[in-house]
Amino acid sequence: MTDTLAEKTCTPCRGGVPPLTRDEAQRFQAQAPDWELGDDAHRIQRSFRCRNFRDALALVQEIGELAETESHHPDISFGWGYVTVSLSTKKIKGLHENDFIMASKIDRVFDRSGRPLDRQQ
Repeated sequence: MTDTLAEKTCTPCRGGVPPLTRDEAQRFQAQAPDWELGDDAHRIQRSFRCRNFRDALALVQEIGELAETESHHPDISFGWGYVTVSLSTKKIKGLHENDFIMASKIDRVFDRSGRPLDRQQ
């Protein structure tokens, strides 16, 4: 992992590859430390706090545009003042490097948006 994950591009996953092991996922998580491993290391998730509903919606829209660009689509829930993003690779029923690439890129979107008040774990 010489390049940072946020500088990489998601590669199409056609299935047939095993999901990351817990140890592999933890090594990738070092570059996306605000994301939590869930479902026995089969997904990662992070919640973001925003000032209001409008800012949460704008963050969701930015993440959606990024997801389309990367062809890697997270599950997103949001409401007044929060956005929760969950990533996993459905074709392999677990985590892939792509999930951590997206997490790092989503972190960058959040950091440069200037809208959120703070982070919540």
